[in-house]
Order: sequence, then C-alpha cells, then structure tokens
Amino acid sequence: MRFDMKTMIVVVLMVFMLRHCNGLGLNMNYYLMSCPMAEFMIKNSVNSALRADPTLAAGLIRMHFHDCWIQGCDASVLLDSTSDNTAEKDSPANLSLRGYEVIDNAKKLVENMCPGVVSCADIVAMAARDAVIFAGGPVYDIPKGRKDGTRSKIEDTRNLPSPTFNTSELINMFKQHGFSVQEMVALSGGHTLGVARCSSFKNRLKNFDSTNDVDPSIDKQFVKTLTKTCNAGDNAEQPFDSSRNMFDNDYYNALQRQAGVLFSDQTLMTDLTTRQIVNGYAGFNQARFFFDFQQAMVKMGLLDVKETGEVRQNCHKIN
Repeated sequence: MRFDMKTMIVVVLMVFMLRHCNGLGLNMNYYLMSCPMAEFMIKNSVNSALRADPTLAAGLIRMHFHDCWIQGCDASVLLDSTSDNTAEKDSPANLSLRGYEVIDNAKKLVENMCPGVVSCADIVAMAARDAVIFAGGPVYDIPKGRKDGTRSKIEDTRNLPSPTFNTSELINMFKQHGFSVQEMVALSGGHTLGVARCSSFKNRLKNFDSTNDVDPSIDKQFVKTLTKTCNAGDNAEQPFDSSRNMFDNDYYNALQRQAGVLFSDQTLMTDLTTRQIVNGYAGFNQARFFFDFQQAMVKMGLLDVKETGEVRQNCHKIN
C-alpha cells in the first residue's frame, strides 16, 4: 500500500495522539479522547459557583493545597470519615475548608456524560486552577491523569504547615516536598485570597512569649484591627489583605507594612532571603509573582500523583 505525504502526516498525528492521550501518564490532553467536554464542563461549573460566591475561590485553592500536601494529589481530602476511620477532612486543620459542593457538582456533570473517567483528584486540581484565573490571577494549564487515593487518615494532617511556623520551619517543610525557598514564598501568596479565623492568630495578641505580650512583628495599628476582629470570637474572620477576592500581590504589600495576619505570613519578612523575595513580589512587580506562582502551582499539582488506581464514582467514598 502506498501513502502520499498528506496521509503520512495524518498517520503520524494519530499515533502521537494515541500515545499521548490514551491515559498513559499525565498530559494536558488526557481527556481529549475519553471525555472531550470534561474541561469545559468543569470550568463552567466552577465559574458558575464563583459568580454566585466569589469567596469560594480561596477555598478551592486551599483545598488543592491541603490535598496535595498529604499523600499527594489524590483527592484524599474529600473522603468522608467512616465508623472505623477518621478522615483528613475532620482534622482541626481542615474543618474550615470550603468548596466541597463545587467539586461535587462538577463531578456529577462529568459522570453523567463520561461515567468512571474523570478523577476527583483532577477535578480538585482543575477547580483550583480555574479559581485562580477567575479571581484575576495568572492563566495557566495543568497536566491531567491523576487517579484517586483510597487512604485518608486524620493523623496524616499533622504534616500540614502550621500558622505558627517560623521561616526556618516553613523552609524545611517545603524542602521536604521538593520546593525551593522561592517557590515557598510564591505559594504563600495564595493567601492573597480569603480570610483567617481569629483562632489562627489570636496567640499573637496576648502573652506572645516570655518577653512580649504582643507579637513585636505586627504594626501597632494592625494590632488594633486584629484585636477588634477577635472580640467577635474565635471564628471571626480577618482578610489576609485589602482585596480578599482579588488575586493580586497585595498580600506582599501587607507584609511590608507589618500587616501579615498569620505569624507564618509575617515571618517571611524576618529572614533576609525570604524578605528579598517578598520585596521582589510587592509593589509594581506583580507579573513576577504571577509567573512564579503558576510555576509553583503546576509543580505542587504533581506531588506524588497516582497514575494507576481507581476513579471514584462518588468523591466522598472509595468505590
């Protein structure tokens, strides 16, 4: 059989697509053949939820982080507790997570069209990406093909970064996951969205340590702001920066003003290396932050991913 050049090109393209889009390994077009409308449906579902409640953008990004940091990006954070196991989502560190219903709605859509194809882990990763973009952050894409995990235990959440961590502790924890100091500071910029509860920072306002009643790294006027917030109780919310629903670099500007809400935020200004990075992202350098953040997010989305395993029918329980 003889092939002309045009036919040969078509054959080569078909072989390429079959090799790179057939489910073997993560890639950008993982669902191109098996569920071609998946990305469109997920993005529309997420954007619809965010139009109704823009504050969910912060929740979706935080959910992705808390998922990937424990056992890799496998949607383990979505699994419900059972009679013989307390899952990650019921850990004190995860009780404030939001956006489960956004993931559920997106999953329902793709299950109706392509049952058993699109993993919950991929939906969590794509929802976080779409949340960043919706809030005005950098536009980027992520490879797909993650499979869902079957383990979710409360004790594993002790490996999440604490709001009381100092710079050295943050650097060491992120290093254990393969992240540089620069990537750690860039990912911390995710706090440009959302709020912190008083219970996460009230220790900075009273009996801070043996020599200071109040954390000396906080601006005196900002101490008054945080104190006023905490007067409403432990669950009272304080925005991380002045534009809680807008993805920008104001988080870093706040750190320069000694107005970081969490100790783990403001501590980035106490170390020379991290302070230089913060200063590099603040002011008129938002583009630099955006570029580094998107690179770090793609890297985080690849933490210990499972390329073989199950695709949950229901994101809240194993098949």
